[in-house]
Amino acid sequence: MKPFFKKAKVFLLKTILWFFVLSIGSTILFRFVPVPFTILMLQRSVEQIIAGEKPRIKKNWVEWNNISSNMKRAVIASEDQNFFSHSGFDFEAIKKATKFNERQVSKKKKKLRGASTISQQTAKNVFLFPARSWFRKGLEVYFTFLIEIFWSKERILEVYLNVIETGKGVYGVDAAADYYFHTSAKNLNANQAAAIAAIIPNPRKWSASAPTAYVNKRKAWILRQMNYMVLPK
Repeated sequence: MKPFFKKAKVFLLKTILWFFVLSIGSTILFRFVPVPFTILMLQRSVEQIIAGEKPRIKKNWVEWNNISSNMKRAVIASEDQNFFSHSGFDFEAIKKATKFNERQVSKKKKKLRGASTISQQTAKNVFLFPARSWFRKGLEVYFTFLIEIFWSKERILEVYLNVIETGKGVYGVDAAADYYFHTSAKNLNANQAAAIAAIIPNPRKWSASAPTAYVNKRKAWILRQMNYMVLPK
């Protein structure tokens, strides 16, 4: 049995070593090159095939300077207002979300509040599989640390805006700008940017160009909050 345990130990150590090498290497690589695809994109394509639909991945990578400041301010207002001041995790938001969710559970209500930052969402979208488990959450924390170390805040937001799901088979804000408003990410006005940001929590159900009353309410709130969002120069 001893040779078996020795081999198992060596195998485990090699696996851990390769995990760190590949994870750190890919993080450094994506600091400079566009992310070609995500696991979520592949999963959605498989789901479309199973449903008897033609798989569609509509995306177009655009660099930081080709994304409207309106779009940047809209997602910060909507998703993570402390993005430029935290180091990947907004502990105050986590504390508030925990208290809110405890009240909701005690009232037997299903609507819960998340506290994932844009950094966490980017780490999840780029490197991980879409599932709910403590193991995946642990990996999300690890990759969030990595991108906060190796990427600038501008790069994190740039990647987020290029890979986020924005519709059925639509990914990134440039593809969303074209799909919903027949324009580009660079030319999005405040209303259009807020509409896209408003549907990010449920992009396959909601539409930026044909919003429900609830989406319009979210958009109006985002527009008000955008007035307080300042991008670094």
